[in-house]
Amino acid sequence: MKENTQNPLGNRIVEVLSKSGREKYNYKQIAAKAGIFDKKGRETIKQIINDFVDAKILLHAGRGKYCINPKYLTKENTGKNYVIGKLSVSRNGAAYVATEGIDDDDIFIAEGNLSNALHNDIVKVALFPARHKRRPEGQIVEIVDRSKKQLVGNISISKGIAYFIPDNPVYRRDILIPGQLLNGATTGDKVVVVITDWVAGTRSPLGEVVHVLGKPGDNNVEMSAILAEFDFPMKFSEAVEKECNKIDSVISEKEIATRRDFRNITTFTIDPADAKDFDDAISYENLGSGMHRVGIHIADVSHYVRPETIIDKEAYERGTSVYLVDRTICMLPEKLSNELCSLKPNEDKLCYSAVFDMDDHAKVHKEWFGRTIINSNRRFDYEEAQEIIETKQGDFSDVILKVHGLSQKLRQQRFDNNAVNFDTEEVRFKLDENGKPIGVYLKVQREANWLIEEMMLLANKRVAEKIGKKTSRFKEIKTFVYRIHDEPIGDKVENFKNFVAKLGLELKTGNHKQFTQSLNHLLEEAKGRNEYELLAKLSIRVMARAVYSTENIGHYGLAFPYYTHFTSPIRRYPDLMVHRLLDAYLHDKPSVNKSQYEEFCKHCSKMEQKATEAERTSIKYKQAEYLADKIGQVFEATVSGISKWGVFAELKETKCEGVIPIKRFDDDFYYIDDDNFTLIGLHTGKNIRFGDTIKVKVVEVDLQKKTMTFDVA
Repeated sequence: MKENTQNPLGNRIVEVLSKSGREKYNYKQIAAKAGIFDKKGRETIKQIINDFVDAKILLHAGRGKYCINPKYLTKENTGKNYVIGKLSVSRNGAAYVATEGIDDDDIFIAEGNLSNALHNDIVKVALFPARHKRRPEGQIVEIVDRSKKQLVGNISISKGIAYFIPDNPVYRRDILIPGQLLNGATTGDKVVVVITDWVAGTRSPLGEVVHVLGKPGDNNVEMSAILAEFDFPMKFSEAVEKECNKIDSVISEKEIATRRDFRNITTFTIDPADAKDFDDAISYENLGSGMHRVGIHIADVSHYVRPETIIDKEAYERGTSVYLVDRTICMLPEKLSNELCSLKPNEDKLCYSAVFDMDDHAKVHKEWFGRTIINSNRRFDYEEAQEIIETKQGDFSDVILKVHGLSQKLRQQRFDNNAVNFDTEEVRFKLDENGKPIGVYLKVQREANWLIEEMMLLANKRVAEKIGKKTSRFKEIKTFVYRIHDEPIGDKVENFKNFVAKLGLELKTGNHKQFTQSLNHLLEEAKGRNEYELLAKLSIRVMARAVYSTENIGHYGLAFPYYTHFTSPIRRYPDLMVHRLLDAYLHDKPSVNKSQYEEFCKHCSKMEQKATEAERTSIKYKQAEYLADKIGQVFEATVSGISKWGVFAELKETKCEGVIPIKRFDDDFYYIDDDNFTLIGLHTGKNIRFGDTIKVKVVEVDLQKKTMTFDVA
């Protein structure tokens, strides 16, 4: 250990992580920060990290990541007796600050020491003197970053005093609303509130109603409440709409002259039947002699949305479009997303394109990136394209089939290169005119989806390689936005391996190749079994979360050493950044500021996760709403989990998941066999096991909590 603390490289690691404060990194990222990029150097970094963990200079921070022990942070970063972390408040009021992701070192915060902090706030904590063998305690002295700009809940007015009661029980403070700030809200209304003042030492803050959503239970009210809960705006400001309306819709001849013209090349789009924005198109030319030219044309949002404009700032704040069950909240105003930038058929459209000359084996011999103009010949939905692939007949069938053939080659190459094959189903709803779900179905990926997917993956990969690889043109690696996916989480992999073994399946966890091949084989083998969908979900949870970063560590799941997001700038801000950076570097512009773009990446990753959570919440609500009028009905289900609270079951046809409370099992004394994921009756020997098919009866649905309660039928 002595060697490493005196080793300049060891000192460098401590220095860079100390400056990074509470951030967490894997060994590749730590190596990059220390300026080490070669394989041998990374192995040295690994050894130093292991030594530092043993010495508690570094701490494990989950997902194969590490952070500096708070006591080694520089004084400028936190101060001598302070740490910074995220506050977590449970439903029963217990509050802890997580420091660097280490559960054992979470700091207990008594209610009287919470100050004005709320759940998920980033806070600065003054540590109390340590007590022997006691959990560390502290007092919150500063709110570093508020997690919530607005809260959702109901108004209660009693004896002339108005209170706001948050829907989420982890926000344990009622908010006092002065009468003049109710903005028309009455008792029982679901509203959105912002905190306007919070006097130190007082329990309840003051707030203002900024949106009256309406009465609970109405579809528009509940969907708007979900958006507000995750801090997504419900509409664009007048200033943004006004600026957007000024954009010229006419494409000038001068602009066309600067672009490569694809208007006479066969071009098509394939999208969902209900899509309104078409941000990618594909062109095809047969070059003869077994060569093909495929163009992947992406809406040139960067032409219309300039940096630092009010539209650009709004798009950055949103970070992404949000897809709820019944609506899309676009990142860009409708004039851009559904009109100017939407690659509608038979209209001239500006694009940024990746063009590849490939042989019959889908090997790329030549590539080109740049601004283009296209005119799509035909818009297909996925069902139409799938029918052409299956019947080999229909509009542009020769072109569709050629591109399909190349996409199949690309797909096979990807799996041969040890990509993970996640083949999951997505829940979709049939809604009536009031947004009420009248049916549930599962969306399954097929060849038409894979055709588009593989072409988009090709463009994303080759753009990342163009900038990320050292070449004669780019001798120095310039700052770029990558889509990275870390290695699977070690302890979760082992738990998953043990779990599948109990089901009679095998998972090998040696190196990358062995693990991915084994996982793909396992999922293929499990198809047709009751446990398949649950195993697919669990295998995804084993994986790290993909994020945006300027530090490239590759994409584990796709098995790509270089990967980015280039193909959806209408709905993802990182893609817009990638378009701008690619164009700048192709024109020999200098590298952008890395630390600034890393902050951009963190923001976009955070907004993407929030959008995903909002989408899942809307699905949970619609599933609960779908079952609300089916109390007493019996459905076939798969056991999806077992805990001390009860047995979780997922309905086979609709994927609605509910819980059978443990108290419902009253015919015996039941205990949990953790090793075999089974609930067992002590006297009768009856058992319910993960993956079993059972029949359940719907007994209760709580729309506000989005929960469903079942009983064994």
